[in-house]
Amino acid sequence: MVKSILWGLLIPFFGTAAGAACVFFLKKELKGGIQRALTGFAAGVMVAASIWSLILPAIDQAESWGRWAFLPAFIGFWLGVLFLLLLDHVIPHLHRSVGQADQPEGPRSRLDRTVMLVLAVTLHNVPEGMAVGVVYAGLLAGSGGIAAGGALALALGIAIQNFPEGAIISMPLFAEGKSRGKSFLLGVLSGAVEPVFGALTVLLASLVVPAMPYLLSFAAGAMLYVVVEELIPEMSAGKHSNIGVLSFAVGFSLMMALDAALG
Repeated sequence: MVKSILWGLLIPFFGTAAGAACVFFLKKELKGGIQRALTGFAAGVMVAASIWSLILPAIDQAESWGRWAFLPAFIGFWLGVLFLLLLDHVIPHLHRSVGQADQPEGPRSRLDRTVMLVLAVTLHNVPEGMAVGVVYAGLLAGSGGIAAGGALALALGIAIQNFPEGAIISMPLFAEGKSRGKSFLLGVLSGAVEPVFGALTVLLASLVVPAMPYLLSFAAGAMLYVVVEELIPEMSAGKHSNIGVLSFAVGFSLMMALDAALG
């Protein structure tokens, strides 16, 4: 059990690292269509994971509330949304940071935008790490409604959406003049918070389990906030926005199939 939990916590991090490694194989810039496709795919995976792996299990675990079984999920969802809304007052919007990559900038503004881009993605990875940690904490405690396959499906789904996220960080950094190695390292570091916060959540399992419906839906609210605020505008920007929409559908259906097959 411990080994499977460890691998489950690390899988999303490996997804980020694999995406960041694209900097060693691709040219300096991601073409607009490719970036929209990657962003749309990530958005689709996150939406499906939020529904099947987080919100529905949260409602199932509150079945003793009867007709009010939706209430913990409702409260947790809004707490997650408001938490990310608070973060957006502290850090820049990811789609703004990435979308301004081709504008003329001085050395100081490029440095500021680089730091803020990495910070934005890093902080937005926190709820994803917590989501995996909450599910594995529930699995460890034998909480109803959570199966090993479902936990693995969530970890794989987040890893899949982390792949384009890693590329979206490392490629613009390389385009700005940083070395491939440093761009890769910064991309990898942005995802390092996920296993850390996931492990902390598992270690606090005795405290987490009673609040499981709230925490699952909290993670879902935070993830969906990122999708609507950051990823959808990015995947819809410019011409041929249908690329992003189709990629969203592919990501959504893939994560739905993973959860159904493994859960």
